[in-house]
Amino acid sequence: MSFEFCDLSSFILNTIHSLGVILELMAEEFGEKQARAFLSRQEFLKSQTTIIGGSRLFHGAPLLSLKIASRLNKMVFFSSPEPSLGEVAAKIKSRLFSFIWVPFEEVGDYIRKSTAVLIGPGLMRFGKEKESKKYEVKRLDDEAGRLTKKITEDFLSQFPQKQWVIDAGSLQVMEKEFIPPGAILTPNFEEYRLLFGVDLEKKPREEKEKTLAFLAQKYQTVLLTKEDYSLATDGRTCFLVGPGNKGLEKGGMGDVLAGLVAALAGQKPALEAAATALFVSKKAAHELYREKGPFFNADDLANEIPLTMERLLK
Repeated sequence: MSFEFCDLSSFILNTIHSLGVILELMAEEFGEKQARAFLSRQEFLKSQTTIIGGSRLFHGAPLLSLKIASRLNKMVFFSSPEPSLGEVAAKIKSRLFSFIWVPFEEVGDYIRKSTAVLIGPGLMRFGKEKESKKYEVKRLDDEAGRLTKKITEDFLSQFPQKQWVIDAGSLQVMEKEFIPPGAILTPNFEEYRLLFGVDLEKKPREEKEKTLAFLAQKYQTVLLTKEDYSLATDGRTCFLVGPGNKGLEKGGMGDVLAGLVAALAGQKPALEAAATALFVSKKAAHELYREKGPFFNADDLANEIPLTMERLLK
């Protein structure tokens, strides 16, 4: 049986026109003034965030999210379906972060008392990296992917009223019907293709804006893009945030961004939390670029972000 990807971007745009839906969302630039106004309220400092992620292959991803969230929130709870990550967490806890490691069977109790929940960084779509090259569409012939799908959809269904931030492995395997109202999604372009069936990477900005606005309205969510000039929209307002730089193209940067979005998402509105996270991460990347050129990594970015926020608030 063959599986072929069908790009639904044109279908969505045609639907917009045929229904007479007006999506005149000329993107507004989101800059330092808006980011400073959001950060100055500092409500996120009182937030509690749960992070669910990690696997045998990708144990570093949720730790990058944890690293930044633990510096911004009152408390961060971390859990993983991969038991060995508990040992890793225990080793790094005393040296790097302030967080509580939660046994996976107890994570529901911590979700209940959290302000925001991040799920997906480091969760697996495939049990072995080589398997990923066999699939161009979302096929779950792999036990690891089926487990990620079950974990993701079960938690989203059980706690639909929570402020969810959905990232990475969860986006790659879940069905879009499970997106809770108000969730913030942080897909890369491949994950947009897997979740929504749209290929946005090379589309003109205006087409991206309309497609994202349609999807955000339909699923009552906040969507963002990860690119030089990023977009963030809830379907009613669209922000443009940029530029970035070459240093942000490295692995792990999305995990830091997801952790930053989750850390800020306890403070409403969700769209401004997402846009502020994009702005702060890009501004921190520019500070690093001035010092190192493009030769910095995700750990450097996670370390720089609190310093950038401090400067913004002076």
